[in-house]
Amino acid sequence: MANFCVILSTVTLALFLTLNEATNSLSTSDINDTPYTLMHNYTHVCDPARFNDLGLDMTSFAYCDSSLPYDTRVKDLIDRMTLEEKAQQIGDTAYGVPRIGLPKYEWWSEALHGVSNVGQWNSIASFFDDEIPGATSFPTPISTTASFNQSMWKMIGQAVSTEARAMYNLGHAGLTFWSPNINVVRDPRWGRALETPGEDPYVVGTYASNYVRGLQDVEGTENATDLNSRPLKVAACCKHYAAYDVDAWLGLERYNFDARVTEQDMLETFLKPFEMCVKDGDVTSVMCSYNKINGIPACADPKLLKDTIRGEWDLHGYIVSDCDSIEVIINHHKWLKDLPEDAVAQGLKAGLDLDCGNYYTNYANNAVVQGKIKEGDIDIALKNLYVVLMRLGFFDGSLQFETLAKDDICSDEHIELATEAARQGIVLLKNDNNILPLSSDNIKTIAVIGPHANATSAMIGNYAGIPCKYSSPIDGFSAYGNVQYEMGCDSVACNNDSLIFPAVQAAKQADATILVMGLDLSVEAESLDRVDLLLPGYQTQLINQVASESKNPVILVVLSAGGVDISFAKNNANIKAILWAGYPGEEGGRGIADVVFGEHNPGGRLPLTWHENSYVDMLPMTSMTLRPLESLGYPGRTYRFFNGSTVYPFGYGLSYTEFSYKLSSSEKSLNIQLNKFQHCRDLDYTDGSFKPPCPAVLIDDLQCDDQNVEFEVEVHNIGEKDGREVVMLYYTPPNGIQEAPLKQLIAFEKVFLAAGESQKVQFQLNACKSLGVVSFNGNNLLPSGSGTIVIGNDLLSFPMSVNFQY
Repeated sequence: MANFCVILSTVTLALFLTLNEATNSLSTSDINDTPYTLMHNYTHVCDPARFNDLGLDMTSFAYCDSSLPYDTRVKDLIDRMTLEEKAQQIGDTAYGVPRIGLPKYEWWSEALHGVSNVGQWNSIASFFDDEIPGATSFPTPISTTASFNQSMWKMIGQAVSTEARAMYNLGHAGLTFWSPNINVVRDPRWGRALETPGEDPYVVGTYASNYVRGLQDVEGTENATDLNSRPLKVAACCKHYAAYDVDAWLGLERYNFDARVTEQDMLETFLKPFEMCVKDGDVTSVMCSYNKINGIPACADPKLLKDTIRGEWDLHGYIVSDCDSIEVIINHHKWLKDLPEDAVAQGLKAGLDLDCGNYYTNYANNAVVQGKIKEGDIDIALKNLYVVLMRLGFFDGSLQFETLAKDDICSDEHIELATEAARQGIVLLKNDNNILPLSSDNIKTIAVIGPHANATSAMIGNYAGIPCKYSSPIDGFSAYGNVQYEMGCDSVACNNDSLIFPAVQAAKQADATILVMGLDLSVEAESLDRVDLLLPGYQTQLINQVASESKNPVILVVLSAGGVDISFAKNNANIKAILWAGYPGEEGGRGIADVVFGEHNPGGRLPLTWHENSYVDMLPMTSMTLRPLESLGYPGRTYRFFNGSTVYPFGYGLSYTEFSYKLSSSEKSLNIQLNKFQHCRDLDYTDGSFKPPCPAVLIDDLQCDDQNVEFEVEVHNIGEKDGREVVMLYYTPPNGIQEAPLKQLIAFEKVFLAAGESQKVQFQLNACKSLGVVSFNGNNLLPSGSGTIVIGNDLLSFPMSVNFQY
């Protein structure tokens, strides 16, 4: 999101109005001059005392009658507004209508991995000050995803929403949070990889659904039959929709980018996580992105917004633009040579309910007057918006959350959860001769070296707030021995090699050396894509010199989001172990040290492929296709389509113990009886491949609820340490189907096993969701024939066939 700055804590959030009798007659045009201040006396809009203080009779306003359905109440609210007043409510600052008791509301808050104070430039819904100095800052999503622990993803969402709701009660936050970011990382250079759950659309969608459920769900109402009135703890938003993963690369900016995408890639990769977020997570908002897709701005495309999100997926909520997207359509895309009123009309007619910006508030009224949209188009947007606020208790209150207060922010429980998330997200990449875990009985002095050795703010990445506190790597390792700290580099850029010598001297004298290296927001961030996959500056030289001179164990810890080509370290016998810690949050230092010294057995897996640096010379970031382009010599993207050598593959991760797998029971075939309305569809096969008589059937034509496959895998911890194992299931489609993925993740479960313990893990797969392919012409098909289920890194596999019968 663009054009944000840190707002001074003196800016006051106006969630509710303090209005004296003189303000009751104010018109909409006077609103910007009204001295809004925070009211602690009222927990919700429709408080009779509040209306009494405003000089209004609440009983005359049907929108405050809680006995009526939400849509009836919202219609009453909208019908009371003038056209000009309606236009003032559909920007991220909804200015309110004092004469009818409607307060101002700031729609923009962020909660990507904790409540954030990142927000808009005029005012901000979430902020910190002396009363609320900070909130728990969990690891960034790329790190949390590496745990592959679905229950933890949801628990973090629950903790974040508890703190968010407590901050709302104290006037320090809104109720609508524009998180999470669920764009698939198609290219390893993308600067925003730290904000995302990685490169696999199924993992991204699963993360999104769990995190959103954690943010939104009110206990006991998760399975409500009327989803348009289901209560919400806070409202989440899945962004940025869609095909957005280029920020600023070699002079190209996201504001000008036209993503040329096939229907096959759209359905299979770019839309899939959003579909899961809406259907499985029941998210209340989707944010459209800046870029054009095949020539049409994403925020003005009715096929993407109205037809897909609201129509096909049945969104129960609102659609919002990325900030200033309307301005981008006009001044950057110059689409249809639109004037402001034209762009506003295009957005509203496409199904865009809320403008993060001021184009809707400034020009929607004129667009109606000029006949470019109907007033009813604005009414539809307002209904979608205010029903969400009704569900949040903004109008009626939420008794179960009104007791949340300062003690619920930065609680010991939440800080411990942040620490555990940091531990579980760490990935062990190398462990020669089982050098790890280190023993504090033998290691007395520890040299902690590198630009991240004393990392604090670097650990929390972006879209972060102010953390409760920091535990740096130095802090973490100080609990296990006497730490000698040397920077080695003056910054992550490491442009000066003068600090290498003292770092080498420290390593020579220590019982063990921890090199904490990597990237930060100066290398990979929003509006900053990478140009290579290397460590910056003299970092590689520092690592190699320390490794060559030290006589005791050297451990490399990498902080980054995207992969780094550390082949030199992987192949260096003097570097005994390598850990990837991502951006591990406020308690990252404690998490790293606990893993190195064996208080926690690492069980994380890479959510991204770590490519060799030569990969970036093979294709430009602007090539959107996932599959190899033989005509241009472009390789495939992500593990699903790239078959070259890597530094470390997607899903890779070691443990301090060992696990074995055994298939204890399985169904290895699925027979589907077709009726006369279910017709065979063709698929393209490679030359010489066997083509079944009925290659495939359209998934939409099948009764998918009945097409399930069940099997059971016994996992045995055959090592000497307790540990967690991620059981990862991949599917390889039947041989010969052209452009099918090499393999695709279809399920995963994380299990804890004590040393010597075994556990049976059951999987029930829906064939339509797990065994399907998307053809080049955009058909979602279930192919016949024998594919392969692969468990783990080829530890166990068995055939799985689909047979159509007439």
